[in-house]
Amino acid sequence: MAEGQKKILGMDQTEMSIFMRRYGITLVMLLMIAVLSLASPAFRTPDNVLNVLLQVSINGILSIGMVFVMIAGGIDISIGSMLALTSSVAGMVLLKTGSIPLALGVSIAATTVAGCMNGLLVAKCKMFPFVVTLATQLVFRGFGYFVSGGYAHSIEEPAFKVIGTGRFFDVIPYPVILFFLVVLAAYILLHWTKTGRYVYAVGGNINAATASGVNVSKTLILTYVLSGICCGIAGIIMTSRINASQPNIGIGYETDAIAACVIGGASFAGGLGTIPGTVVGIIIIGLIYNGMNLLGVSSYWQTMMKGLLIVAAVMLDLLLHKKK
Repeated sequence: MAEGQKKILGMDQTEMSIFMRRYGITLVMLLMIAVLSLASPAFRTPDNVLNVLLQVSINGILSIGMVFVMIAGGIDISIGSMLALTSSVAGMVLLKTGSIPLALGVSIAATTVAGCMNGLLVAKCKMFPFVVTLATQLVFRGFGYFVSGGYAHSIEEPAFKVIGTGRFFDVIPYPVILFFLVVLAAYILLHWTKTGRYVYAVGGNINAATASGVNVSKTLILTYVLSGICCGIAGIIMTSRINASQPNIGIGYETDAIAACVIGGASFAGGLGTIPGTVVGIIIIGLIYNGMNLLGVSSYWQTMMKGLLIVAAVMLDLLLHKKK
């Protein structure tokens, strides 16, 4: 192949492949922002920007937990049920005690234990993650119904409602702040610590990780525990926003979380994925919903677009990482 054919924007094919792998999805997000800004002036307003971030805050926190699991080579489709479990437990604790700190602690502890259960079944019992979380999503949702008696309960504590609806200095919604705090903590853990390197090692090659002395079981369990913690935080925000404890919430939320991870560069095979990429992925999904709503596009098309984006992201992953 001629030298001129190998060069694209001053980069050879290998450099272009690396560049697209790192920044391609960010370029897609920027292109979407530019198109929507031109198509709808309302999109460019500060209120709408905050609205997009508020809309993705819950799914964004779920996606951050999910990406740890996917990088380690697993998947967690029980996160929607853990949202419902959080809501049920938090509501009942508030109803019985009126203590907001206790409700927060007990509900997040419940999803942490639930995540640990998933991790133990995957790591110790060597069960397939999809099968495990398919089964436990029924268990967790059923327990949520048991705790709540199968009914929704309104929450009478005004201070609890502030978590999901309040604003910092009457400007930035608290869910957005919580989302970025979770992102920051996850970024430090995954990209700056030995634990993060272990997660990548287990997902990249579990046999090599074992031979290198990595505690594979502990690492796998940790990823599911982190997913459970993120579900607890997201569940608290959702319960606060709707101001009610409901055991039937969270249905289908695992789809958006998986979509955000895959769009952001995570692979179902494990070993790939980043926190910034996942954030970009969930923002892209938020842009689809927000942009199509502003343009008056039917919700059916929004669902179809999300599915097509997942397919496109998986195909791109295969193309970028195929053997040459």
